[in-house]
Amino acid sequence: MKATISRHAHFNAAHRLHVSHWTEERNASFFGACNNPLFHGHNYELIVGITGEIDPETGYVYDMKQLADLIKAEVEGRLDHKNLNLEVEEFAQLNPTAENIAAVIYSWLRPHIEAEYEIKVTLYETPRNYVEYNG
Repeated sequence: MKATISRHAHFNAAHRLHVSHWTEERNASFFGACNNPLFHGHNYELIVGITGEIDPETGYVYDMKQLADLIKAEVEGRLDHKNLNLEVEEFAQLNPTAENIAAVIYSWLRPHIEAEYEIKVTLYETPRNYVEYNG
């Protein structure tokens, strides 16, 4: 039997959406307020889901405490109260859109979770805008 367990986390971060080879006018037109040269911030909500077989002995798919600790170390520790463009190496050349942030989070978590498990990263940038990424 398979099931999915999920852990909810939260972090605050600032960013600027900008394509370096576009003109300032094109960036401003395309990204609007999200292209503010002085940055803007979000209260991100993160849900990490792990799908796998239910262990018949423990009844667990995956240890929730282990997942919580992993998210704290690999995600919250790297992103919380950061300027993504300036302080997070992965976004030095990568536009920190919600889509790219979710993909980077997945890349940080995947090496720490056994291949037998499927992972889905759901990232809410606002209560109405979110991205799902599963590799």
